[in-house]
Amino acid sequence: MKKKVVIGFLGSQLDSGGGAGRWEKWRPTVSLAQHDDMAVTRLELLHSPAHVDLARRVVADIQAVSPETTCNLIPIDLKDAWDFGEVYGALYDWLSGYAFDTDHEEYWAHITTGTHVAQICLFLMVEARFIPGVLLQTAPPKRQSRGNAGSYALIDLDLARYDALASRFAAAHTDAVSFLKSGIQTRNAKFNALIDEIERVAVRSKAPILITGPTGAGKSFLARRMFELKKSRHLVTGEFVDVNCATLRGDSSTSALFGHRKGSFTGAVADRAGLLKTAHRGVLFLDEIGELGLDEQAMLLKAIEEKRFLPVGSDRDVESDFQLIAGTNHDLRYAVAAGTFREDLFARINLWSYELPGLANRREDIGPNVEHLLLTLGEEIGQRVRFTTEAKARFMAFAESNEAVWAGNFRDLSASVTRLATLAEAGRIGGELVDAEIARLRWLWSRHGGEAARAADTAASGLSALLSHDAISKLDLFDQLQLAAVIAECRRARTMAEAGRKLFNVSRGERSVVNDSDRVRKYLLRFGLSWDRVIA
Repeated sequence: MKKKVVIGFLGSQLDSGGGAGRWEKWRPTVSLAQHDDMAVTRLELLHSPAHVDLARRVVADIQAVSPETTCNLIPIDLKDAWDFGEVYGALYDWLSGYAFDTDHEEYWAHITTGTHVAQICLFLMVEARFIPGVLLQTAPPKRQSRGNAGSYALIDLDLARYDALASRFAAAHTDAVSFLKSGIQTRNAKFNALIDEIERVAVRSKAPILITGPTGAGKSFLARRMFELKKSRHLVTGEFVDVNCATLRGDSSTSALFGHRKGSFTGAVADRAGLLKTAHRGVLFLDEIGELGLDEQAMLLKAIEEKRFLPVGSDRDVESDFQLIAGTNHDLRYAVAAGTFREDLFARINLWSYELPGLANRREDIGPNVEHLLLTLGEEIGQRVRFTTEAKARFMAFAESNEAVWAGNFRDLSASVTRLATLAEAGRIGGELVDAEIARLRWLWSRHGGEAARAADTAASGLSALLSHDAISKLDLFDQLQLAAVIAECRRARTMAEAGRKLFNVSRGERSVVNDSDRVRKYLLRFGLSWDRVIA
């Protein structure tokens, strides 16, 4: 059997008492040695130096009733026993040097005595496993009398030991995951695992979260649901601020995000708080974060790390404590390699990174989402909407087939179901409606198949100003498209080196010697072109 070791604070009031009458009074620390069924091997008694005499008297009384109990007096010099930081720090420092022997001893933290702050700190130390044991709570008898030790109870903070509590926590977790998915019983195992982890991170962490995925995959929707979940747990008190960075252009983007002071530039007729300030104590969702300029990226990094930023035209920082959720439909690693996205910002926002799959990669989830959309639409129009059996089979066969591109992902699906529900007579979606909708979707997605031909025509017309018709006709379609793309990038760049960094964003990192300008020059020379001619 392991030896029992109790760690606790001296109770300057509860443990006090002098003369023979002290034995008629219940004293919680002394009572530890008075239980026949609880043999304490060692007591680590923490006390203020000002109460050393009381501590010695308590130790003497313990040894009088339980000679086998070893008592160690541990002086803890506190200026203010009600100062949480001071008490926690002192307790932490002592425990850091304590030689725990869990193979041979079990540890009980006595939380009946000491200030409430001291009791809380002991609780936290057990919860964090700085004390590898359980809590010990003692209580006085109904009628105090000599030798009556009262009662005691052990509290194990390992919730896994409490089946009922564990079940309630599991149910809360399940409810939260269901909330993030809007109650949709998705069947994709990877997606379910992803949402499961996102739920834990959303509840436990304030660090930035990066969500990647194609347009329409649900990045904005998921970000808002994460915010609503955090708000329901009282983790945020501010607003949800949704920003599409692709809509921010030029100098106005800095002002929109970080605010400005009146008169800082032409048109600044009044102070503007900025979206980062609006998101204080809430969640800031920056969709398409890769579209931000490098200057805005630098300012954002400072705001994330320091919770402070400088509005345009101001000489004084503004505070804003927000959680950032970033969204993008691009792989930011390539943007970092190309020099269009700051590596330090990417490292900061990439702590929690999740990729939402497109609908085409979650075809087994189309059915549950269709049912959810019909239910939602039915509530909006005040009428239940259903497929006929044959119509549903026909629509699902198409929707789950490879023919269904779902280029717009859930936006396409939502639009499709909305059209069906709106046109349904008496809430019944029949075969004719389904056939018409399938034809509409085929027409919609046929544009994606025709884009290559149009791109070829566009490429040829763009090259005609630089190359003769005969020269263009001798080029493969591949070369035409590639050359046209290179020329377009060159014209967007300020220098040949800048164009090279973007064009060779991946391969340049694999070279020991990098000369982006020379690579661009040699590529253009293959077609008899020069940099000056291309950008003229």
